[in-house]
Amino acid sequence: MTDRFNAMVIDLVDGKPVAGFREITTADLPDHDVLVEIACSTVNYKDGLAITSKGRIARRTPLIAGLDLSGTVVESRSPVWKAGDKVIVNGWGLSETESGGYTRYQRLKPEWLMPLPDAFSFEETMAIGTAGYTAALCVNVLEDWGMISPGQGEVLVTGAAGGVGSVAISLLAAKGYSVTASTGRPETHDYLRYLGASNIIDRATLSEKGGALQKERWTGAVDAVGSVTLANILAQTVYGGAVAACGLAGGADLPATVMPHILRAVTLIGIDSVMTAMPKRARAWKTLADHLDRTHLAKMTRIEPMSALPQLAQDIVSGRIQGRVVVDVNR
Repeated sequence: MTDRFNAMVIDLVDGKPVAGFREITTADLPDHDVLVEIACSTVNYKDGLAITSKGRIARRTPLIAGLDLSGTVVESRSPVWKAGDKVIVNGWGLSETESGGYTRYQRLKPEWLMPLPDAFSFEETMAIGTAGYTAALCVNVLEDWGMISPGQGEVLVTGAAGGVGSVAISLLAAKGYSVTASTGRPETHDYLRYLGASNIIDRATLSEKGGALQKERWTGAVDAVGSVTLANILAQTVYGGAVAACGLAGGADLPATVMPHILRAVTLIGIDSVMTAMPKRARAWKTLADHLDRTHLAKMTRIEPMSALPQLAQDIVSGRIQGRVVVDVNR
């Protein structure tokens, strides 16, 4: 086992969280029951906020950043896991109240771990990461609601070229849905069509304040933007339709009215990926294994060294990252 290794650590400096690389040992890790040697991690929007301090993500310091990880169990005091087990972790407070995946080794609670899905490699699970797993949660809940049907109506995906949006489009298209992608980046249009988007709209059409009730269009939607965009989506959703909301890239406010809910029976479904129960996690990963096109996953993914995290964090918060980034924690 390597004596010393680099980690992206968030400290409190003059009352503000500041992220930076630090050399640590396993003695600096939390005293949890399972020690994992990490193969790779990824970069989610929340990771970008944590590293850039543009959002108060870390609520305890110091801690190691990184919401996701995949790797191999090295030591275990838990009867559930043994050395050599291949595992993944998404959420559970990593990078917020618990140390996460931007490090060579991490100690974790056994209940946080899932077996590495047979369908995917370490790199593929991190190409999916919390963003892709969240997309699968959104697709599952919309199907459970019962209003979206393959080949009937339009399903909207906002933040379409980002991590959640890219995976959501690929999953929905593979299941036979007509997907409309909302983006503000014209250069991504070919990419979005490749993933399966039938139509593309400019995000500006959803970002200006509109009426409480607008022309009905969307049978369902996956929204990672929030704020005025989400308010307009709700106002444009068909009678009995549902919107799965999972992000706030456009803001945490919701300047909407109850009109779509009480006059059109529109449902707003909140999606939390951090503390989701294991059965729903397992189902989301099965959805990904069964329906995520591997060529799409490869197209939306690039691998970067952990040393690039400061720039990657700036890029994802600024909306400059297309698709998904796998982080090699050994570089």
